[in-house]
Amino acid sequence: MAQVGLYFGTFNPIHIGHLAIANHLVEFSELDEVWLVITPQSPFKTRKKLLDNHHRYQMVYEATKDYSKLKPSNIEFNLPQPNYTINTLAHLNGEYGKEHQFSLIMGEDNLKSFHKWKNHEVILENHNLYVYPRISNGVEEPQFKNHPKIYEIDAPIMEVSSTFIRKQHKVGKNMKPLLPEAVWKYMDDMNFYR
Repeated sequence: MAQVGLYFGTFNPIHIGHLAIANHLVEFSELDEVWLVITPQSPFKTRKKLLDNHHRYQMVYEATKDYSKLKPSNIEFNLPQPNYTINTLAHLNGEYGKEHQFSLIMGEDNLKSFHKWKNHEVILENHNLYVYPRISNGVEEPQFKNHPKIYEIDAPIMEVSSTFIRKQHKVGKNMKPLLPEAVWKYMDDMNFYR
């Protein structure tokens, strides 16, 4: 059974930090693949800064096409909104559960608020969590310390953010080194985040 890590994000845009973490996990953990799950634009929110789903999917596709163990996923695009991770996992288990065992990938900052997630106990009962380090405030819940299904990964700390890239790109700064070459080209050709 293939071990698949699910790395959720808006990927607006996907950058070298995302790729470095996804690749680190697939190379230095039990995971066989990492699926980068693009979070859809909520129909209830008009966020002008968030590119259309298909453009963000295309950028994730461009970023991962040379990495056989990293895959873009648009699985959430057709699920009811607002979407909860527990629902996505149920959908994935229904569709791929015979061949795949799914785990979640999250930053340390997300683990600190994981107890507020819908049905977090059910998620933890059925899925492993791979947690990568982030510089963040707040305290980890005692129930998650030394938990047998939570794996803290000794990945490099990547303090690159999509927000920073968008802001600086908009004012004319060169953000090219922080993006995979194909993503930079797509973004530049489409004149995004100007």
